[in-house]
Amino acid sequence: MAATLPRACIIGTGCSGFTTAKRLKDEGVPFDCFELSDDVGGNWYYKNPNGRSACYQSLHIDTSKWRLAFEDFPVPSDWPDFPHHSQLQQYFRDYVDHFGLRPMITFNTEVTRAERDADGLWQVTLSTGVTRTYDVLFICNGHHWDPRIPDYPGHFDGTAFHVHSYRTPFDPVDVRGKTVVVVGMGNSAMDVASELAQRPIAGKLVVSARRGVWVLPKYMDGRVADKAVMPAWMPRSLGVALARRKIKSAVGRMEDYGLPRPDHEPLEAHPSVSGEFLTRAGCGDISFKPNIKALEGRQVRFEDDSVLDVDVIIYATGYRISFPFLTDPKLQPDADHRLPLFKRMMRSGVPNLFYMGLAQPLPTLVNFAEQQTKLAAAYLTGRYALPDAAEMDRITAADETAHLGHYYNSPRHTIQVDFNLYVRDLQKELKAGELRARRAGNPLPVPARAGLKEPA
Repeated sequence: MAATLPRACIIGTGCSGFTTAKRLKDEGVPFDCFELSDDVGGNWYYKNPNGRSACYQSLHIDTSKWRLAFEDFPVPSDWPDFPHHSQLQQYFRDYVDHFGLRPMITFNTEVTRAERDADGLWQVTLSTGVTRTYDVLFICNGHHWDPRIPDYPGHFDGTAFHVHSYRTPFDPVDVRGKTVVVVGMGNSAMDVASELAQRPIAGKLVVSARRGVWVLPKYMDGRVADKAVMPAWMPRSLGVALARRKIKSAVGRMEDYGLPRPDHEPLEAHPSVSGEFLTRAGCGDISFKPNIKALEGRQVRFEDDSVLDVDVIIYATGYRISFPFLTDPKLQPDADHRLPLFKRMMRSGVPNLFYMGLAQPLPTLVNFAEQQTKLAAAYLTGRYALPDAAEMDRITAADETAHLGHYYNSPRHTIQVDFNLYVRDLQKELKAGELRARRAGNPLPVPARAGLKEPA
């Protein structure tokens, strides 16, 4: 007689949530899936009524269609190399409908609280007021929805908002003819600055940043840049060195575009990718200032003590990793924005919790959790067994060094992952865990107990 499998709760139906649901459905693992919004897509759902999408009208994904496709659901053949957000959102909807997942999702329902009880089961409270008990919890709520805004001395009397709220040059504020400061030089900053710097729009566009960055092109040698993959046999240090040489050859010196000189090598920071930003900078449509020193009414003082009359400040300054429904502080990131996880999924000592898609993978996050679900499903069905806690912690530390060791220290660089290296290592770990499970007789590491216990 087959063992009863544990019941899972999935929080969120962005690309991490619905691919988790698909894998659990395929494996026969019972689950409930809760989505705050009225549809799937998460961050790629433009004007998502849950207020947590950072999608702007002109957004195209920086990952090519060749790298973001799900394994068992090809992208449409007529897609451009870098699809628009509306195409990606439709792809997500089609995936969910193709695999019959939509009826299994409870929409317009928020998970307001999730905590482990004394027996290790998850007590999950919903916005309806109902509390349900689960054997395992999958956190798929994303990490690009809780804006991080720097705290500068003084006050600003103009309009200021985080790029998370940006939709068009006219929403949330009409910036035509205005002096705009975009703070930051990440991907969103590049996109928004490039759009607003066009002469019919902002009167003056300034980018303010603590340091210079290397801006990577979307195409190299006439081909999509992210199609190039380092061979598995090549030492990582050699591959990075060759990639840096190629980048410098392709884009030249940042100073020649009028940008500040980076204080690091290419690939020592999370890449900023843009097909337009360098051109706009080279044309003089974008000017640059160091970091903001103080806000002085309608003026902004920069760290070089230059002062500028400013109408609008757009903070493209990243996001906090937030799980407002978790009650245990040990399950939250620390003060340095770090949350080390075994295979970027699990914490040792908590055998029934998965953080899905909690990574900044290169080249893409879209199909990252799809890979993670292979381990999660094998684990919950008894085909994979974890190492002991000490070994989990050792592997986690080694993985953090491998994936983060070449980045400069910053809250921006705490969850970076090389997608190809990660997948290779995950496959090795799956094989090792399958052997451990067989030796132990393939027991279920998370027993099915939720149906036997009513919430307190």
